[in-house]
Amino acid sequence: MNFKEYGDNNKDTIMLLHGGGLSWWNYREEAEKLKNSYHIILPILDGHSESDRSFTSIEDNAQEIVEYITNNYNGHISFIGGLSLGGQILLEILSRKEDICDYAIVESALAIPMKATYKMIRPTFSMSYGLISKKWFSQMQFKSLKIREDLFSEYYRDTCKISKEDMIAFMEANSKYEIKDSLQNAEAKVVVAVGDKERPIMKKSANKIHQMINGSRLLILPNYYHGDFSINHPQEYVDMINELVVDRNKEAEGKKITDIEVNIENTGLPLKHKNRDNSKSLDER
Repeated sequence: MNFKEYGDNNKDTIMLLHGGGLSWWNYREEAEKLKNSYHIILPILDGHSESDRSFTSIEDNAQEIVEYITNNYNGHISFIGGLSLGGQILLEILSRKEDICDYAIVESALAIPMKATYKMIRPTFSMSYGLISKKWFSQMQFKSLKIREDLFSEYYRDTCKISKEDMIAFMEANSKYEIKDSLQNAEAKVVVAVGDKERPIMKKSANKIHQMINGSRLLILPNYYHGDFSINHPQEYVDMINELVVDRNKEAEGKKITDIEVNIENTGLPLKHKNRDNSKSLDER
């Protein structure tokens, strides 16, 4: 697995896992904003542009990252964030090594297998893959993803570099992934984020993850679509990281995650939160 790095590696380390079909630039602005305060690692997931191997599974990607952190950071870093496919890999990481990080943000991660979608991926992409290199088709796909316009050139460049087999492989993995029971042992303070404009199954997934992870918080972002938070609102994402990765001395003085919630509200983020202990199931919208 290849990695992009920002900042001083003597500082607290943050790792950010991009979404499927994207690449490290998913979190480039966050890295630029955080690099003076943290050491930032942006892995390039297998099978994506600039990666060093084909995509095999979510589990294999998670294991690669666990081994990387074990070998380079004594098995522990401050924070891991992940979007969509990256969020699923993050869930797998947390289920494999419960003490791998202090804080995490799981954004828009599917946790309910979609069997019908899985069956359609290979035949659909076998027929349509050739269109990906057509700029008009890429622009149409890009617009449907609601990613901000200044990222189109990178999106187009990198999707053209993804092989048909890799694209099918990570999309199939995304559609069939199931969270593991061991996820409930995760020791990190986890925020589960989902946009209220996302599909009902994504909101159900967020609620399922929230219920599984002890002490987690569920954030429903009003008027946000899939991936909106980290891709289109990098400053808000950075504000949340800065609130979560609290100073060790403050934590030693008894700072609790409920205190952090108040601070997040003060950043101006339009978020609804639910603690695990009093959460309710999400409405389908």
